[in-house]
Amino acid sequence: MRLYNTLTRQKEEFKPIKPGEIKMYVCGPTVYNFFHIGNGRTFIVFDTIRRYFEYRGYNVKFVQNFTDIDDKMIKRANEEGSTVKEIGDKYIKEYYTDADALNIERATVNPRATEYIGQIIKFVKELIEKGYAYEVDGDVYFSTKKFSDYGKLSKQNLDELNLGNRVSVDERKKDPMDFAIWKAKKEGEPAWKCPWGEGRPGWHIECSCMAKNILGDTIDIHAGGMDLSFPHHENEIAQSESLTGKPFANYWMHSAYVNVDNKKMSKSLNNFFTAREVLKDYDSDVIRFLMLSCHYRVQLNYSKDLLDSAKASVERLYNAIGNLENLIEEVKVEKMTDEEKTYLESLNKYREKYIEKMDDDFNTADAITAIFDLIKDTNTNIGINSSKELAENALALIRELGAPLGILQKSTKDAELAEEVEGLIEQRQEARKNRDFALADKIRDDLKTRGIILEDTPQGVRWKKVN
Repeated sequence: MRLYNTLTRQKEEFKPIKPGEIKMYVCGPTVYNFFHIGNGRTFIVFDTIRRYFEYRGYNVKFVQNFTDIDDKMIKRANEEGSTVKEIGDKYIKEYYTDADALNIERATVNPRATEYIGQIIKFVKELIEKGYAYEVDGDVYFSTKKFSDYGKLSKQNLDELNLGNRVSVDERKKDPMDFAIWKAKKEGEPAWKCPWGEGRPGWHIECSCMAKNILGDTIDIHAGGMDLSFPHHENEIAQSESLTGKPFANYWMHSAYVNVDNKKMSKSLNNFFTAREVLKDYDSDVIRFLMLSCHYRVQLNYSKDLLDSAKASVERLYNAIGNLENLIEEVKVEKMTDEEKTYLESLNKYREKYIEKMDDDFNTADAITAIFDLIKDTNTNIGINSSKELAENALALIRELGAPLGILQKSTKDAELAEEVEGLIEQRQEARKNRDFALADKIRDDLKTRGIILEDTPQGVRWKKVN
């Protein structure tokens, strides 16, 4: 398996620290608002990568944090007349609601920064003792010049860096590039007691500390959106490696932006759509399909047209699933013939192609193509004269390949809906028998408005849900 390492700017053979096990840390949301679909791409991408590792037999310890103490949270709490903790509790709950709706698996651990204040204070204290950090008026800054490898992840030219752009300039710093790892208390802000007086942690130190305490000094994979490469991940490396003297992460992975009108989707530009808004109109399979339909390192331009196209593609896939589900109920022969066993064996080429593409830096776009090739084959070669066993195995393979992508796991036969629709089909058949074609057409049209299409086949009336 090969993956692209941002640190080296090349694809590398993946070798975990401990065979069969992966320690993976992904930067999660700052919980002051609903997350937008651009954030959702990052969550979906690394959820998929985690699932694929597990599909390939790895035991993954997957950590995704919540930043629950931050300038934005303080601002939001003050605006709402609330507390930072109440804001954090509220939007962590909302995160789970939306992540669950997007079929994002729960992390092994979802730490909150405020749960690690004691460990963060210890981390900062040791950096000061080692000479990598210094205190000024209750603030503590990390001295970037003391860490000789500063800039190795982002490949930033530090001398030419626009300090007013991503780095705050403070005359109390020894160097403009130094960054805060602890902030002295200001009026109206939450604070914790520490050797430098009351204050709160800086953003970068939070992730370094949580990763170290949960996963150890060196982890296999650290990941997040590409906007975190600098300064957040760069600063994490500097802090962590200065403290431990060991590599912080062996592989760094970053997902590309979601753009709107070719500009990065962001709350600051007010050009974002929350995941919850999009979920009102599109199923989770559709959203995941869109996010995985291009490589995770390629920018995606978000539009309704692209979502509609993804919806049509997902419907094609579910039509194939529905056909196989119908055949499983309808076919007369139970067991496969020798010829069918040979045919089923031939379908393994699609699994092999899927694995080949996913093993090459998680090429989900080509993996999806392998699934479409599989359903084209099964649509052509499995029919009413096939065996139930063959249809079941073909369906299982489609679902197997969909599972790491988080799609194609739903049945087209919702039990309660199926009972209702089958009852209406019986009424329609009775109406047609009685030549009451107006009632028969009304039942058909009413179902169609609900996204349920009836198809008359030699085996009887079939139905499928298309939205």
